[in-house]
Parts: sequence; structure tokens; C-alpha cells
Amino acid sequence: MTLAEVASAVGGEIIYGSDEAKVSGLSTTDSREILQGGIFFAKIGKEEDGHKYLAAACAKGAALAIVSSGNTAVDLPQILVKDSVVALSMLAKHVLDTIRAAGEIKVIGITGSNGKTSTKNMLRDILSQVGPTVAPQGSYNNLVGLPTTVLKADYSTKFLVLEYGAAGRGSISALAAWTKPDVSTVLKVGLAHAGVFGGIEETAAIKAELVEHTTEHVVLNFDDPIVSDFRPAPGVAVSGFGFDSQASTRIMATEISLAGTEITLNTTSASGLILTLKIIGEHQALNAAAALQICSVLGIDTRICFEALEKMEFAERWRMQLLENPTGYSVINDAYNASPDSMRAALQTLAVIGRSGHRTVAVLGYMAELGEISDQEHQSIGLLVVRYNIDKLFVVGQDAKLIHMSATAEGSWDGESEFYGSAEEAFEEIGGKLRMGDVVLVKASNASGLRFLGDKLAGVA
Repeated sequence: MTLAEVASAVGGEIIYGSDEAKVSGLSTTDSREILQGGIFFAKIGKEEDGHKYLAAACAKGAALAIVSSGNTAVDLPQILVKDSVVALSMLAKHVLDTIRAAGEIKVIGITGSNGKTSTKNMLRDILSQVGPTVAPQGSYNNLVGLPTTVLKADYSTKFLVLEYGAAGRGSISALAAWTKPDVSTVLKVGLAHAGVFGGIEETAAIKAELVEHTTEHVVLNFDDPIVSDFRPAPGVAVSGFGFDSQASTRIMATEISLAGTEITLNTTSASGLILTLKIIGEHQALNAAAALQICSVLGIDTRICFEALEKMEFAERWRMQLLENPTGYSVINDAYNASPDSMRAALQTLAVIGRSGHRTVAVLGYMAELGEISDQEHQSIGLLVVRYNIDKLFVVGQDAKLIHMSATAEGSWDGESEFYGSAEEAFEEIGGKLRMGDVVLVKASNASGLRFLGDKLAGVA
């Protein structure tokens, strides 16, 4: 695009540079990620002002900066806008509309309280076997990350996979209204962010926004009574995945071990299919079923799907990632994020693995953004550790202490719980108490930093 075309798309004014100069590079709000010919969006954040990094972006090879306050002392073409984050979505919309008008791109949307990133990665690995596929890096699912992902698409892109994170009422709608997914899925409505949004009903309303803007087919989790009641616009098809008897991609059974997860599936065209994942967890079986049903809607051969899924070593870094310590114990590092639902799913997986003769150890930390239900949910996790008969519990961080207190209050439990105020203190103590054959689950919200403790316990950091 020429600078004049970019300025028109973002509703801005060229304050430095030639109208006819062309740009074709990737877009980012991080000057460190700029590649030659890229567009730098100078974002004003809570702690940083991207305008301070115009010179750095120029030095990295940026061809254009989108700014809300210009600096012509930097020899870098600039377009002035009111809000660079809004401009990012405006440019992404223009590019997506242009690609759609010229080609056959399919946009697939994913949302849910849990499982978005894992399902996105499963779809990415499958769809890239069929045609050029663009999917988010990490959890690029907000007002910055999603349009940045869209701007990686070009005329050759066959599949564009987008992850929609929630940030309050209207947040998903603001993105889905212009991306207009052809196919979308809602994985789960749970207690993640319940304290921020004001309860599960509000969370449900936010997740439903994706369904409202989907144009062709919606894939729902039929095991979730809230999600299964979602209804798209008239003329948009609905199908489901899960254990439910009405699911088009139906899970009939799962077998979980340290080797992975074996899933028996029925589809609309075949029964008794066996999918063997290296990824651990029944909740990952549901994510795989969601990906398979989306691919069925897209007309992709089941064999291609199975081959891609069975090659995956893990769903995402720090998400049920199995690591082997050289001294002979295993660490399941699942500490990138945590909610009551994902905590229960991870502990259930640990308990199932324990039935095969392994001593089970849970290293748990704080679950963030639960608001007024935080105390009761942390207490319930402590009780769950006891009820699942986990052999050993280590609780890390003052915010998570209620897990420890709840577990130790259960007089019938033969296991032991220990509490440590920091990850550094915990590492020194826990490392000396693990034995050959142990299976150690490390689970907490991202802010706790326990994912790095998990890596240290596994000997990879």
C-alpha cells in the first residue's frame, strides 16, 4: 500500500513522507519486533509511551510509523491519528476486506474461558497442512494482538485463525464485528476473570458476542450447558463437540497417562476412531475435538487432522507441558494461566496418572481475577487436592495460602501440605523432596511466576 492508502484506511494525515511511498512489511507495537519495511504503531500504554521508540524503530528498518503525536526529527515516514490502537484495527479491517474480496480466505474464530490457545495451536498445525495459514503468536487475542495477527495475512492466505480474549462487555464484539468469522467456536464459559466481569452470566454474554458475528457455522461445546444454548444469527449453522450424545464430534472415552491422551471418537462419518495425543489431559481431548469439528465443517480429511495432532509435542509452552527431570521424576508445567475450571482439570489429570503407581505432587499458586469468589475458590481447590488423594501438596505465595489452609484442615487426609511465601524459597525446599517416579503438577496464574519454578524443578532453566 502507498502511504496515502494507509492514511485513508486509518483516517490519518501524513505528516512526514511521500504520498506515493509504499509499505508492505509486518505491523507491531513493539519496536524490538520491527523487521525491515515494517510499520510501527506508537502505542501509549499504562507504563510506556511508544513514541519514545520512534528512533529505535527507524534503526530497525521500519518504513512507517503510525503516531498520535509526530516527531519529524526522526527520519521516518509518519501518519498522525487520534488513537494508534484504533488505527491498528482500522488498517487490519481494510487489509482483511481487501483479501476477502480477492480470494477465498476462511476466518476461524475461537473464544472461551479456557483452551483458546491450545485449540488455536491444534488448528494451526492441521490447517497449515492444507494451505497457507496465519494464527496468533502466543495469546495475541486483544485489541492489539488480534489486528496484528490479521495484518500477517496476504493474498495467499487460505486460513486465518483468530483468538478472541474477553475484556468486558463489547470487547469481543468490537473485534468480531469487523473480522466476521466464517466459522467460530466457543470452548467453555467458566470462572476465569469472573471477578473482573462480575459473574459467570456476564462472562457468558461476552463470549456469546463471537457467535453473534459469525457468518457461516458455529461450533459449540455441547458439554457446557451455557455454551450449548448459544444461538447464532438466522441462517448460520450450529454443530457441537464433546461427550454429549448430540455432538457431531463425540468423545466416547479417554485414557490418560504420561505418554499422552488416547481418545476414542465418533464423527458423523465414522465410529470408534482412535486419536493418540502426546498432549496430556481430558480437557485437551475436548480442545482436540473442537479443532476436529471445525476442520470437519471446513471439509478437511480426518486423516490429515489426526496426523497433525498426533505429531504435536505439547499444546503450548507452559500449558500441560511434560518435562522430564534427569534424576527421574516428571513435571507437568501448566502455570501459564489458572482458573478454578482449569485447576480442577489439571488436578484430575494428575490424580488419574497417579493410579498407574506414581506418587503425585501438586505445586499450586494463586488464581487471579476471581474477585469476591476468590477465597471460596481457593478453599475449594484445597479440598479437591484432598479428595483426589494427591500425595503431596506445596502451596506457593501469600495469595494462595487458603489452598494450604483448606487442605490441612481436612483431618482425614494422609497427605501433607507445605506452604512457602515465594517461588525462590519453594524451589530450595521442594527440589530436595522429590523422588524418582514422582509426577509433579505446577499450576497457577501467570502473574505468580510459577511457570519458571516449574522449569527449574524440571532442570530446564
